[in-house]
Amino acid sequence: MTNLPPRTRGVIALLEANCTVCMICARECPDWCIHITSHTEVEEQPGSARPRSRNVLDRFAIDYGQCLYCGICVEVCPFDALHWAPEFGYPGTGSIDGEGAVAELVHERDVLSTWVEKVPPPPPLDSGAEAAPETATGTGRRPGSLRGRT
Repeated sequence: MTNLPPRTRGVIALLEANCTVCMICARECPDWCIHITSHTEVEEQPGSARPRSRNVLDRFAIDYGQCLYCGICVEVCPFDALHWAPEFGYPGTGSIDGEGAVAELVHERDVLSTWVEKVPPPPPLDSGAEAAPETATGTGRRPGSLRGRT
């Protein structure tokens, strides 16, 4: 991989474990290129007075044919589920023989999740700041993962 400027934008990666299906990214997207579907599951909590319901992600897709790469979705996500990944060789960019058609520009969560491994750790806030928890060695967590959630 070549050395890219620090603010280079590639593709948007999804850290599925952090997604709570709050839909903020889809609502704030100026192009409406994020497609999310979910369902609600009711869970009985031992020792709890009533069952709790939680949203379960069924589909998370980004249509890169419409995406402006503005980064609004990454900025507004309150749970750090979306990140910029330095990936540029993704399908849909097309070739002379017609391979990589525009229809391949819609990427589902299985592809978006694979790009998370390429997300670089965040830089420190300043020279005297403590290291970000994502960069701590030996934690076994991926960048941006919430503590204790799987």
